Amino acid sequence: MDVNAAVAAAAAIAGVCTGVIAMLAFRWSERDQKRPTRTSLHTDPVLPPGVDTVLSVLRSSAVVLDEADSVVKASSAAYALGLVRGGKLAVEPMLQMARDTRRDGEIRQVELDLPRRGTGRGEALAVSARVAPLGSRLVLLLVEDLTEARRIEAVRRDFVANVSHELKTPVGALSLLSEAVMDASDDPEAVERFAGRMQIEATRLTSLVQELIDLSRVQNDDPLEDAEPVRVDELVAEAIDRSRHQASHKQITMAAGGTAELQIWGNRGQLAAALGNLVENAVNYSPARTRVGISARRITAPGGGGTSQASGSGGLIEVAVTDQGIGISDKDKERIFERFYRVDPARSRATGGTGLGLAIVKHVAASHGGEVTVWSSEGQGSTFTLRLPEAAAPRDRGTGHGGGLSEETTPPGESAETTSYEPIPAPEVLP
Repeated sequence: MDVNAAVAAAAAIAGVCTGVIAMLAFRWSERDQKRPTRTSLHTDPVLPPGVDTVLSVLRSSAVVLDEADSVVKASSAAYALGLVRGGKLAVEPMLQMARDTRRDGEIRQVELDLPRRGTGRGEALAVSARVAPLGSRLVLLLVEDLTEARRIEAVRRDFVANVSHELKTPVGALSLLSEAVMDASDDPEAVERFAGRMQIEATRLTSLVQELIDLSRVQNDDPLEDAEPVRVDELVAEAIDRSRHQASHKQITMAAGGTAELQIWGNRGQLAAALGNLVENAVNYSPARTRVGISARRITAPGGGGTSQASGSGGLIEVAVTDQGIGISDKDKERIFERFYRVDPARSRATGGTGLGLAIVKHVAASHGGEVTVWSSEGQGSTFTLRLPEAAAPRDRGTGHGGGLSEETTPPGESAETTSYEPIPAPEVLP
């Protein structure tokens, strides 16, 4: 019994020692796992607390780089701009900035032009890059896209230059003519001639200022705030009346045709100005003893299922203004809706044009949810077409007559529900 008791006691002591050794080994292993190693210091960088949240709400594209120039954190905007590819910063100037900042801790900023991702053509991306140290091991890169801001600034700069140039011409002419009148005070015929020229220049200056006001208004105002159903035949009659004197002077026949009792949803004043500009341009740039036609009809909106305010049909009203003028070249058709752009500057000044009329038409069409297009062939004339949302459908479509518009007339074999860029005939002649 004594021997067995001794063996049992020895076994118990050995078990206790084994347990103590195992517990010490486990504790030692945990301590080794928590202890940072040289490898972990370089492969597992951690963002400082709160940085991840701040980066997620920044409007700028954000990229965080570690000591090996690897990307630790990048926003979706940074990937969209093509700054990060394959876990690396893909823009060499920005990468060099990051290395310099990591070396001396100095904050750096630079503006760069980057090629658009996926293409070597087109407008470059203008960006502003700012690099700053983030802790002792990380570098933060913030990139702001300046492309749109630069485009707006260029448009504003060109607009100011163009306005200054356009105002300088009539103002300078008025100054010279006034001096001529003073010098010819004893010559009644010369005074009358110079006074007539002064009146022409004053009218041109007034027209330019008014069109600048109109352009500013259509760009800044929301036309649908005061929208209402507007009868197309009334707009056509008003546009014809606006250019009747000039057309009569050049012996130009003005004609109107198309579907009766059509209505457009929008601001009456802006719609009248847009259509009036198209008709006035057609008259001014047409040779004498030709014809200008205005035709209106209903077409099906693209997709057939669109909706327009105050109308459940989703249809569009197409108003085409056709002339028999000199036509427009292909290169000019791409720019005729720009402000102050003229196909023939000398002819525009002779006709009193300011280069703003078509820009106003474009803005009115866009703000009303429509568009304006042009078909033209040199030597054969042009057709400008306004397409705008239809208002509530009137009764007895296509059967009544109103406001000087005749029944719709279309070329043979062409349906009235199709869109055509060819000149639309205008059968009814208005004196």
